[in-house]
Amino acid sequence: MLKPVRKTNFKRVAGRFAIVASEYNARYVEGMLRAAKAELKKAGAAEVRLVRVPGAFEIPVVAGALSRQHPVGDAVICLGVIMEGQTSHAEHVGGAVTLALSQLAVQSGVPMIHEVLVFTSEEQARVRCLGKEFNRGAEAAQTALKMARVMEEVRTMDDGCPF
Repeated sequence: MLKPVRKTNFKRVAGRFAIVASEYNARYVEGMLRAAKAELKKAGAAEVRLVRVPGAFEIPVVAGALSRQHPVGDAVICLGVIMEGQTSHAEHVGGAVTLALSQLAVQSGVPMIHEVLVFTSEEQARVRCLGKEFNRGAEAAQTALKMARVMEEVRTMDDGCPF
């Protein structure tokens, strides 16, 4: 069951965020992108850099390059839509992107917000990417904002704990 996007009241944040968005399945990616940018703007993000890539498979290489830039941003939001066809190609691409993004996040210390979605139907994509009440782009931005705060807390911990 789909849950509506919760309206989270974030304190204004002066964070730096990047969005890597696939051009493939543009209609659905654009829906998530609009929602993500609106959510970041509402929260007062200082900078939002957008980089377009041809398809979902190209997202990790650009996300990795962004994570190595200085100064490092607060999070990279990765947006893509993969439609299943009659072969296992979508499953392989989706799995490869998921693994690469999780490895990048751990290795770089920069949160990689994963919204590269695999759908079996246009209806699934429409509901999750174009809706106002439920939009995975808005959720991605909310996650990026939360992770920016968590990472800032972790970086500034000074309570004598050795961890």
